[in-house]
Amino acid sequence: MENQNKDNQINIELTEDVATGVYSNLSVITHSSTEFVADFIQMMPGVPKAKVRSRVIMTPQNAKRLMRALAENVKNYEAQFGPIAEDNNPGVPPINFGTPPAQA
Repeated sequence: MENQNKDNQINIELTEDVATGVYSNLSVITHSSTEFVADFIQMMPGVPKAKVRSRVIMTPQNAKRLMRALAENVKNYEAQFGPIAEDNNPGVPPINFGTPPAQA
């Protein structure tokens, strides 16, 4: 059994430049029949232009796994720290603002 666990383990490298992370206060998600694309954007108050800081492209299967992992982590967070208030800030565009659907 112990050998089986070792066989299923992977070594994940987190480089220093990636470990610092990227701040995002908006995301836009689009998809085609074969891919999901998540753009992580940083908007600054009073500035009409926002910048995509990171883009993640994944398969539909991995997108669904990510959705489940996020839901589980939000549930765990709220159990520990209380409900997350959803700020319906009218100054922030909706998640799918004017983005054309992705084409493969």
